[in-house]
Amino acid sequence: MNGPVAVPAPLSLLVKVNATSMWRRLRALKSQSRLLTSIIALFIPGYLVLAFWLFFKGLKFVYRFPGMGTLLMERLLFLLFAFLFVLLLLSNLVIGYTNLFRNRETTFLLTLPISRDIIFRWKFIESTLLASWAFVFLIAPLLGAFGLCQHVPWHFYLVTPLLVALFIVLPGIAGSFVAIHVARYLDRRLFQVVALVLMGAMVTGAAFWFKPEMADNGSDTRVYDVLDRMLTRTNFAQYPLLPSYWLSSSVLQWAEGAVLEAGFFILVLLSHVLFFGLISFTRWGTLFYDATSAVHSRASVFGRWQWFRDLSEKRTQTAFAKGRLERIADFIPGLEPEVRALVVKDTRMFWRDTTQWAQSIVLFGLLGVYIFNLRHFSQQLTNPFWIHLVAYLNLGACSLNLATLTTRFVYPQFSLEGKRIWIVGLAPLGMVRIVVIKYWLSTSTSLVVTVGLITMSCYMLKMSIDRTFLFTVAVGIMTLTLNGLAMGLGVLYPNFKEENPSKIVSGFGGTFCLVLSFLYILGSVVLLALAAPWSNLTPTSQGICLGGFAGLSLLLGWAPMVLALRRVKRIEI
Repeated sequence: MNGPVAVPAPLSLLVKVNATSMWRRLRALKSQSRLLTSIIALFIPGYLVLAFWLFFKGLKFVYRFPGMGTLLMERLLFLLFAFLFVLLLLSNLVIGYTNLFRNRETTFLLTLPISRDIIFRWKFIESTLLASWAFVFLIAPLLGAFGLCQHVPWHFYLVTPLLVALFIVLPGIAGSFVAIHVARYLDRRLFQVVALVLMGAMVTGAAFWFKPEMADNGSDTRVYDVLDRMLTRTNFAQYPLLPSYWLSSSVLQWAEGAVLEAGFFILVLLSHVLFFGLISFTRWGTLFYDATSAVHSRASVFGRWQWFRDLSEKRTQTAFAKGRLERIADFIPGLEPEVRALVVKDTRMFWRDTTQWAQSIVLFGLLGVYIFNLRHFSQQLTNPFWIHLVAYLNLGACSLNLATLTTRFVYPQFSLEGKRIWIVGLAPLGMVRIVVIKYWLSTSTSLVVTVGLITMSCYMLKMSIDRTFLFTVAVGIMTLTLNGLAMGLGVLYPNFKEENPSKIVSGFGGTFCLVLSFLYILGSVVLLALAAPWSNLTPTSQGICLGGFAGLSLLLGWAPMVLALRRVKRIEI
């Protein structure tokens, strides 16, 4: 007789099943589109090589700074990991909240005879990986370039990945802890008031602390004096209790050959990961379950405010009256009733998804800080070369922000219809017109953001009216293109089984959209810089560059939409 069959542990089974499922999806994508798979496979090493080269050149430039190159390099490394730790914390908070409390798989697992600790462990691992893969992808070429500049030994490249792997666990733990308590107490009035006050205080304090000090032109002594004060302002990144400090110190010490000193910080990092990891894996399952019960048992997070209860009662009494969004849409001229209904539906779905508009607030907050500080930076722009360079770097920054918006919010719009897509497909509008309406809705919304952003940033940089007009037209064309690319690829590579926008974007189609968006922005900024009226090229060469920008925009914006519209005509619902 055969012996008892070994049953794998639930956590191991969940990891194995999801890894197998992901591997099969990758193999299926390879068989479906070998061309796109090849493009992605070429882009990844291409990006790593290009990023490595850019980081290497930048680090060499910093090291050549007279008298302070090494100090600047060390401080930049501390600052980089400190800010990345904050961004990782925010990313883990948003993705962790969605994955723990707004995920169908989590709801399904809670009905099975599986320990709540096991479920939390799996969702924690999944959330941390989703939130941190971009960080690892970004930091790898930087650390490689740093090692080459420092002439580090070969074992530096073996130790550094282990340090990064330990580092990403801590913001994952902190993000999950904050997500659990936000979910548990978000409906408390005191919690909401204290959270708003703390956020306002942090933003105000950061704006005051990071207010730049500019030097007088032509005064080297003044430049060094201001640089010294700027370095003093960054001392917070060297606070010994920050995990980013442990990572930065271990990397710097190991690169300099001080293995024992680096080992101390490595052990500090490892001990915190083990300590907080053990607590989260063994004690947070009950907290997670209580928070899940609280989330699914309340109707709204504002239910304890009297004004919200009065508003809800008024809505109940006028259940069949037009809502606020419907009344606002009535003021838009030329909208047919069915188009107005689709616009209101998509807007309401976006507003009801807390994670989406919360990410938008974080993104626009960072952009606000960027634009606010441009007015200080523009005071030092006197050389025409630097004026032109900063102008096109600003165009690239605004375009990258647009690419982030389109990839994160426009690409998953079609997939978010989910298994209810057949209801939308039976509407009198038809699937083709629905896709077109979604495209124009996202494009018009993006135009308001991007045109306002580029106009304000040009004003802060004190650019002339003609240059502001040219940049506005360029970013308008790029808005049309990037929205067409995101919407087209979203229809060509839908994922109706997933309701989490982050997971939809993390798939093959979302990655491909992000890759093409970045390549398009890079090519467009270079072509526009060469085609500018104030460049040194001949008029013929400028015309060729301008035609190249127009052709590239037409190809990437028009072709995916045409293919998408052809597909929805034949889609089987």
